[in-house]
Amino acid sequence: MRHIYVIGIGAGDPDHLTLQAVKAIARTDVFLLLDKNEQRQDLMRLRRRMIEEHARPGHRVVEVPDAERDRTTPAYTEAVQDWRRRRAELVGRLVAEELGPDGTGALLAWGDPSLYDSVTAVLDEVLAAEPGAFSYEVVPGISSVSVLAARHRTTLTRVGRPVRITTARRLAAEGFPPGSEDAVVMLDGQAAFERIDPEGVHIHYGAYLGGEDEILVSGPLGEKAPEIARLRAEARERKGWIMDTYLLRRGPGDTDAADGADGTGGAGDADRTNR
Repeated sequence: MRHIYVIGIGAGDPDHLTLQAVKAIARTDVFLLLDKNEQRQDLMRLRRRMIEEHARPGHRVVEVPDAERDRTTPAYTEAVQDWRRRRAELVGRLVAEELGPDGTGALLAWGDPSLYDSVTAVLDEVLAAEPGAFSYEVVPGISSVSVLAARHRTTLTRVGRPVRITTARRLAAEGFPPGSEDAVVMLDGQAAFERIDPEGVHIHYGAYLGGEDEILVSGPLGEKAPEIARLRAEARERKGWIMDTYLLRRGPGDTDAADGADGTGGAGDADRTNR
């Protein structure tokens, strides 16, 4: 039977690959890369680099344009469902055409495949239409959320308190999550942190986490929101895209925050690649 690995490859640093991910890459015959638009070719280059460093001789890389999602429609749920359907058709066709009867393929997922990623849902949709077409397993990865906490030298939770992971769409619609004191916000295309009441809220912000263009800002939201908005606007203008994550913390200042984490800075190693 054909077998597929869904491999979490981390947030942007080639060293984010776990040993399990490296071993899965080494067992793969065909890598199925869903190509991004021209503005995001640095993401594709990082994938290719990981494959070149860890894949076995004789492997193949198949690159095809990814299905595009309508990001302008107010019908968000319907747009995502349509996008997943078209992605499922694409992936199903690739598996059937590119893998032999006993071949092993891999899809490389940013961060961790379990966190705001559609790959497993897409594969389940393919299998629902074609039961037994292949088997698959998920290799967990280092998420941008984990990297955010590490880069700011803080923790996602405080003693006896839960943390909520939500999207910027919900943050903009609902404000700071009711009943929460700590919230991780992802998928922010519109700087939703500027739309909530900043009173008593601290922010740990990170963009392009793990990459050469990494941006880190930490401090009271009321003071830091304008700076963050400026930095992310400049970065988006320069690169054409942005991927960011942030932790909002209500209550007393966070003493675990990294000294000097405020501002921008490179990821450190000269050979690190953009996220």
